[in-house]
Amino acid sequence: MAIKIQVILFVSSLLLAFGYGHDPAQPVDTTTTTVVIEGMVYCQSCDTYGSWSLQGAKPIASAKISVICKNYKKRVNFYKAFETNEYGYFYAELQGYKMGHSYLDHPLQSCHVKLVNSPQEKCNVFSNINYGINGAPLRFDDKVIDRSDYKAVIYTAGPLAFRPTDCPPK
Repeated sequence: MAIKIQVILFVSSLLLAFGYGHDPAQPVDTTTTTVVIEGMVYCQSCDTYGSWSLQGAKPIASAKISVICKNYKKRVNFYKAFETNEYGYFYAELQGYKMGHSYLDHPLQSCHVKLVNSPQEKCNVFSNINYGINGAPLRFDDKVIDRSDYKAVIYTAGPLAFRPTDCPPK
């Protein structure tokens, strides 16, 4: 036990010695890194109804999705609804999202995307394609935006889809 404490003290002193603290002579970087989730929402074609295929699917403009994040105690610590653009694409900036535990509250582990609403009367039945009903897990495709005025780590969910309300028999 004493060896563990000594190792912790040694590592801590190294971090301080090698400038882990802020140098007052250097300007403070006030740009924070934003967590973003992006994806697409489609209307599944009647030809592929009953499957997870999106062949022939069309994007849905103004569809609503929600991002739900839970902490390691399974309590919701972030919820917000977002809307797709005219191409069915959503770019959900998680403003206010905080990680309490570096691994367990990490977006890949704690956040999911769910379908909320489709504005199309003929295509508004929820589907569980890519778990759009249960909560689509996130993927990290090594996509980062790093500009002087904006930094973002981007995760991907989906693609998600609604199904047509009425498909003719095959």
